Amino acid sequence: MRMATLVTMSTAPATFAVGNAAPDFSLVDQHGEPVVLSELQGTPVMIYFYPKADTPGCTTQACGLRDVIAEGSTGSTVVIGISPDPVAKLARFDTKYTLGFTLASDPDHEVAAAYGAWGPKKLYGREYEGIIRSAVLIGADGVVSHHWPKISPKDTPTKLLAALGA
Repeated sequence: MRMATLVTMSTAPATFAVGNAAPDFSLVDQHGEPVVLSELQGTPVMIYFYPKADTPGCTTQACGLRDVIAEGSTGSTVVIGISPDPVAKLARFDTKYTLGFTLASDPDHEVAAAYGAWGPKKLYGREYEGIIRSAVLIGADGVVSHHWPKISPKDTPTKLLAALGA
């Protein structure tokens, strides 16, 4: 497994919004392989951003998506989970819960920031920068069709299925 982290954002400026082209990126997945959004054009893609692998909320979210994918309810939609976790941790998370979909490492938060999923948060009165749990559905044409900011872990699979008309 390659341990290097590849993070490349498209050089073309993109404004993240429903109806606009999704910002392109290249990250490394849990197997050390590159994940390049533009290479998936022609297929719908759901990207969800989560704070930390193998925590209760993130596990609920990932397992819920795993289950709807297994049912075949998502059709050809590719699901990509993105977190700041290192590749090795993503691999353990995938193996432990038999997720079977792509988990990508964004340690510098570049992709999360481009998608509005990195910003100010509050916990117990403490303010800090972190991942804002959110999800995005990108159509086969590469255009953002749905955006769910601050989505709950349990709602992620349901929102995806509703958007797909499943």
